[in-house]
Amino acid sequence: MDLSTVNFIISVHSLKQLPEENLPEVAFAGRSNVGKSSLINKLLGRKALVKVSARPGKTQGLNFFEAKEVYFVDLPGYGFAKVPKAMQDAWQKLITGYLEARKTLRCVVVICDLRHPPKQQDTQLISWLKLNNIPFLTVYTKADKLSGNEIQKHANALDAGHTINASDRIIFSAKTGKGRDDLMAALDRFCGLSS
Repeated sequence: MDLSTVNFIISVHSLKQLPEENLPEVAFAGRSNVGKSSLINKLLGRKALVKVSARPGKTQGLNFFEAKEVYFVDLPGYGFAKVPKAMQDAWQKLITGYLEARKTLRCVVVICDLRHPPKQQDTQLISWLKLNNIPFLTVYTKADKLSGNEIQKHANALDAGHTINASDRIIFSAKTGKGRDDLMAALDRFCGLSS
């Protein structure tokens, strides 16, 4: 995957604004403050292409970033974002509409915090993706915050809670870069691209 140039294209707030379906797409989903922006920045080899915020709910649209061969789509975080319920409902409708209808969507990267037990919203999203035959890959972030033994123990608990196999997830750290190469290789496969 060629990441030599990556540009922000559009923040989509309505399905009518979606760009033309001319490139494979990878969407990134996760709870608010799970480290989604940091993961995307590390993956793309950029410091601050995707804005990192301590305030949950910062991403409010579907943010499209274009590399030469693929779109990366940053979805609004779900969970404890302190925004009105009507806005959360609008996000949900937008995200669901996008995930269900987008023909060029090749993979949804579901990001979970490795330090915490399985969260119901993550499990629901994974179950929904399975039910709708939408390809996904689970990434457990913040591995640098745990020791080697803790990493494996927590990953096993998350695998069991989300009913996924160890082969269906990657352990990642935006701080150290752990898992970046594995994630890139997996996304190349999903998108039918060579490294």
